[in-house]
Amino acid sequence: MSEEFITITGADAIRLEGCLNRQETQKAVVLSHPHPLYGGNMDVPVICRMAECFQSAGIATLRFNFRGAGGSSGAFDNGRGEQDDVRSCLAFLSGQGYDQLFLAGYSFGAWVNAHVVSAGVDVCDHIMISPPAALLSFDQVEHMPNTGLIVTGENDDLAPDFLVHDLLSKWKISPRVEVLSDVDHFYVGALDKLGGVFSDYLRS
Repeated sequence: MSEEFITITGADAIRLEGCLNRQETQKAVVLSHPHPLYGGNMDVPVICRMAECFQSAGIATLRFNFRGAGGSSGAFDNGRGEQDDVRSCLAFLSGQGYDQLFLAGYSFGAWVNAHVVSAGVDVCDHIMISPPAALLSFDQVEHMPNTGLIVTGENDDLAPDFLVHDLLSKWKISPRVEVLSDVDHFYVGALDKLGGVFSDYLRS
C-alpha cells in the first residue's frame, strides 16, 4: 500500500512528519510509536506491521513521529506535548474527511494515547499494544471508553499481562485481550503472530 510523506502543523507550531495512506472509506487510524528516547519512531517494525493490517482492512493510516523524534520539530516532553501531537494528528485526519477515527499505540505510544482517550477524545476504537504498565504510571488514566483490543507478550517485562489485567479492573472495561506466547516487548520474530491477531480483530 502506498504512503505519502506529509507534515502536520500541531500545537505550539510543532511540525510533525508523518506517512499517510489514503483509503476510499471514512475510516482512518493514528498510529503512535514507542518511546523516542529509546529509539522509538514511526518506522519501527511493529508500527509498520500494524499499518499494513489496517490498510488491508480498508482503513486509512497515519504513522507519525512525535515531537523531537525523526524529522519532527520540538523536543521530547515527557508525554504532555505528545498528547497534543496525537490530537493534532486526529484533527488532521478529520480535516481530510475521515469521520470514523481509530487510535492505536505501541508501548509509550499506547501510554500517550490512553491519556488522550481518558481526557475525552472521541474515537470509534482504541487499541493498545504492550501498554508499558511496569515502566510508566497509568494513575491519571481514569476512563477508557471504546477500547476494543489489547495485545501483549507472555515474556513482556514492560507490559506483563497481570498488570494489564489490573488496569482493566481499574477501568472496568472488558476488551479483547491477547497474550502472545513466547513473545517479548519488541515482538522479535513475532510480527506475523501479531499481524494475525490484528487482521482477525479488524475483520470481526
